[in-house]
Amino acid sequence: MISLIHRPVKRNILSIIFWALLFYMILALAYWFFALEKQNRLIEEIRLQQIPATSQNHPAPLQEIQRYADRKTIQYMAEGLTFLAFILVGAVFVFRATRRQFRLSEQQQNLMMAISHELKTPIAITQLNLETLQKRTIDSATQQKLLNNSLVETNRLNTLCSNILLASQFDSGMYRATALPVNLSAILQQSVEENQARFTSSLILLRADADSTILGEKWLLLILMNNLIENAIKYSIDGKPIEVALQWLTDGWEVSVSDQGPGIAEGEQRNVFKKFYRTGSEWTRQKKGTGLGLYLCKKIAESHGASITVTNQVTGGSRFAVLFPPIYAS
Repeated sequence: MISLIHRPVKRNILSIIFWALLFYMILALAYWFFALEKQNRLIEEIRLQQIPATSQNHPAPLQEIQRYADRKTIQYMAEGLTFLAFILVGAVFVFRATRRQFRLSEQQQNLMMAISHELKTPIAITQLNLETLQKRTIDSATQQKLLNNSLVETNRLNTLCSNILLASQFDSGMYRATALPVNLSAILQQSVEENQARFTSSLILLRADADSTILGEKWLLLILMNNLIENAIKYSIDGKPIEVALQWLTDGWEVSVSDQGPGIAEGEQRNVFKKFYRTGSEWTRQKKGTGLGLYLCKKIAESHGASITVTNQVTGGSRFAVLFPPIYAS
């Protein structure tokens, strides 16, 4: 069952003030229109009364006064509608900008909470392992297990820090990918092995062509593959395998990562690559994450001249695909 996420009280109060002020401005504009129109008709009546009795039988003066009053009415109406249009257009821009700012602020707060949790977990596990090694005498097999766990958590911590720093560099436009020949199949194999070692309860199936050289930066491509695979593992149903494939298409090398999770609604597929964005389903909100993984995937793909897409599979789950061009020039 999807829970209702109530907006913060501060945003509710500001929304009420905004709409009340807009309603007041429209009412004030309508009031001044009717007041001016009433004054206009009063002036018309006074001018008609001031026409000499000898001119009452001549329609020209009467028509001129009436035409003048009608022109003033049209003038008041045109000016009022113009002001109303400017007010409404300005209100729309202000409202949308304010909503964007609040949304960004909430996303940043959620990011900070998520990062705090993501940082504390590997630090706490590593600290516990080291304290165990320091204070207790244990056999070599257990020591090796604790050391391996510490290395896994350290790599997890390093990945998180790298994602945050890389996102900041991409946002500032300071980072440019290096175009060097790399074996995409070897990078994908390394990523699958690392994630399989880290997520031992998940099954990752790899199908890749051996010869798949492109121009790019190995470190960035490894982050891209890791984020796609980790995302698939995170949202996949327990016990269902993750399928990773690398194949040659007519217009380049395609890397695809498919899971068997709940999938992504079509209306939200275009938003999953936005910074800090997380889908509104309760399934997604219960999962850990910072909202940076898929954002970085898109940025890394674009820096390599590649395109990234997401579709829902007929059998269920999502399929992320990155298409790399056969030749890339920086």
